[in-house]
Amino acid sequence: MVNQWILIGVLAVATYVSRVLGLTVMAGRELNPAVRLYFNYVPTAIIVALIVKQIFIPSGGHLVLSLPVLAACLAGALAILLFKKFLPSVVAGVVVGLLVRYFL
Repeated sequence: MVNQWILIGVLAVATYVSRVLGLTVMAGRELNPAVRLYFNYVPTAIIVALIVKQIFIPSGGHLVLSLPVLAACLAGALAILLFKKFLPSVVAGVVVGLLVRYFL
């Protein structure tokens, strides 16, 4: 139990130091347009990777599709297209995911 807290503390310090060093080193520099484009797509790629990991669950050596998570993602995507607002889209995704999980 103590080792987990030490790991969390070390990772928190490492994350903070890497952020501060990144800001310090990159402050005032003009980035190449290709590098700027790359950094603009990194958050989107990370979110997609996390979502895909939740949709396809490893089970018994195979990947199994999680229907509630898939339905929630599709409902959230459709809601963001319709409403153009983040919170209603999240609520729609959560509600649809729960409905699919408990009623299908």
